[in-house]
Amino acid sequence: MASLLPQGINRVLVTGGAGFIGGALVRRLLADTTAMVFNLDKIGYASDLTSIDRLGPEAAQRHQLLRVDLTDADATAAAVRQADPDLVMHLAAESHVDRSIDGPGAFIESNVSGTFNLLQAVRAHWEQLSEERRAGFRFHHISTDEVFGSLGATGRFSEITPYDPRSPYSASKAASDHLVNAWHHTYGLPVVLTNCSNNYGPWQFPEKLIPVVILKAIAGEPIPLYGDGANVRDWLYVEDHVEALLLAATRGRLGESYCVGGAGDHGSPSERTNRDVVETICALMDQLQPQGAPHVRLISRVGDRPGHDRRYAIDAAKITTELGWKPRHSFEQGLAATVRWYLEHLDWCQQVRDRAGYSGERIGTQAPAQTVPAG
Repeated sequence: MASLLPQGINRVLVTGGAGFIGGALVRRLLADTTAMVFNLDKIGYASDLTSIDRLGPEAAQRHQLLRVDLTDADATAAAVRQADPDLVMHLAAESHVDRSIDGPGAFIESNVSGTFNLLQAVRAHWEQLSEERRAGFRFHHISTDEVFGSLGATGRFSEITPYDPRSPYSASKAASDHLVNAWHHTYGLPVVLTNCSNNYGPWQFPEKLIPVVILKAIAGEPIPLYGDGANVRDWLYVEDHVEALLLAATRGRLGESYCVGGAGDHGSPSERTNRDVVETICALMDQLQPQGAPHVRLISRVGDRPGHDRRYAIDAAKITTELGWKPRHSFEQGLAATVRWYLEHLDWCQQVRDRAGYSGERIGTQAPAQTVPAG
């Protein structure tokens, strides 16, 4: 249990720990280690602590919420001093591409300025640690494969792929990656970076593709499919990602980056077109909610996202070879579990959507998209 963290890592600061991936990481740390977990989160529209609160009183004693916006440099520095961490895992970010198209400023402020403020605060903390604690300290920056841009029909992203971001979101994450690398090379801050593919699973805020499709299918509403539906993504189950994060944070080589991607059945790649993902969800819904079948009839094409990257795919050989990580869930297994989870947690979905003022409408375009039959 406690072997998830090396000896000497007793205090972990997780930024964005009330988000989807951050929440999964916090839950794992509280369930399977004895560390104190400091959860720095501004509690934005997509933040939710329900899954953490359900862990019980013992976990609650080791979980401390620090409600701080990283764009506030003084508050960030004070939070780092309070947490006094042995390990920092930085996930806090504005992360939805469509929202970055409508409002790019928030992404620059949070992902670029916020990361800068955190790096400065962590650097000051690290520099005053005892020699023993400094030797074991790490800053783990969690990023996205979208910083690499768009692939053609062949090839995969790896740690040596040149950066080529295409959206305000991916550009802001690319900038934060460069800042982290600069603080390592200039100031000696001990850092590790990871770049992951599309995450999915329980507790994801229902504005991303998979929960949107599930909830539209449940409601019998048109299921939006951008453009021709042939855009390809690599899908990573969130619990598998958490295991990769913990390995990289504690065993990864300092100054190195690791790409993390998913898997399909029998170890095949987890690349799927958006149309394949939507149709697979519809087939699962036909089994689990047959009164609405065939759900595929609900698919409707809408205007494409501006600057929509055509294909992402991950070569995860480095983290597999160096750290022994492999995803335990195939896309088929993970997606089936995810669909069942959302069917069983409709009340939670409604609560978080109401709180965020989001009712499932399309975002990421300045004009309403025209809906046409899927054909």
